[in-house]
Amino acid sequence: MKVGFIGLGNVGGKLAESVLRNGFELTVRDLDPAKTEQFRSAGASVAHSPKEIAETCEIIVTCLPSPSASASVMEDENGILAGLSAGKVWIEMSTTDQQEVLRLGQKVENLGALPADCPVSGGCHRAATANIAIFAGCERAVFERVLPLLARMGQQVLHTGELGSASVLKVVTNYLATANLLSLSEALVTTKAAGLDLATAYEAIRISSGNSFVHETESQVILNGSRDINFTMDLVIKDISLFQEIADRENVPLEISPLLIEIFKDAQNKYGPREWSPNVIRRLEDSTGLDVTTGGFPAEIVDDEPERLGEEVVVSRK
Repeated sequence: MKVGFIGLGNVGGKLAESVLRNGFELTVRDLDPAKTEQFRSAGASVAHSPKEIAETCEIIVTCLPSPSASASVMEDENGILAGLSAGKVWIEMSTTDQQEVLRLGQKVENLGALPADCPVSGGCHRAATANIAIFAGCERAVFERVLPLLARMGQQVLHTGELGSASVLKVVTNYLATANLLSLSEALVTTKAAGLDLATAYEAIRISSGNSFVHETESQVILNGSRDINFTMDLVIKDISLFQEIADRENVPLEISPLLIEIFKDAQNKYGPREWSPNVIRRLEDSTGLDVTTGGFPAEIVDDEPERLGEEVVVSRK
């Protein structure tokens, strides 16, 4: 199976490494030549354009930072659509807008090719070990065709339904993670203000009903002080804004979501769009004068779970 991968950023690069590590014939493309050269050195081919990848590969994966970037890679003169032909598969692994996936997917289908949106969830550390979760929105026959590839990039693979469904669920989960990050920030600062030991507070939350995936990962880099979770404030704003757009489109009168966007935009204005997202806690540290750090926590999260072949998550309907 010849796989083309476009977009070798924090997540995309790790997913592409899993593809190469597991024996697929891989061709890559990225605007940063240093990234493509690393893959060339590891045995991958490097394409000069998205069109070239579409012409030479059976499955073309895009993992890009924004809907506009995906549209450009697909529709430019030397884009994927210019080289795509019948029977090939385009997999969109970016966190993107459902409407854009459907629009571009229609163009893919018009060429006789097959679209799927397959965003991932679980953090860069789990992408590095192919233990991340993958949502897949596409026809069932397309899902079965791409599952052997997805199972080498992720541990749990969920077929979410028709094209676009995975993109909706992805921004839903990112919205929930953002809400959790902000509530944890308030909890940790309040704990510090109350004079309690932060390491003890971490364990109290971890073993209690307040625990979560976000706490077990992002709280650790918050308390370390690095705040490095390989995810930036501008990407958070993009994701939670996409969630808000879905709610607006469906006339759901949300109350918490607009506040999350307001808080993160304020943090971005204060600390910059490329600041690590957990540093949203600095708003409270700055306003209280408190330092919410302590010893014993790692500067970054590393997944220590062994890599294994992924499998489909079967939805129970009993």
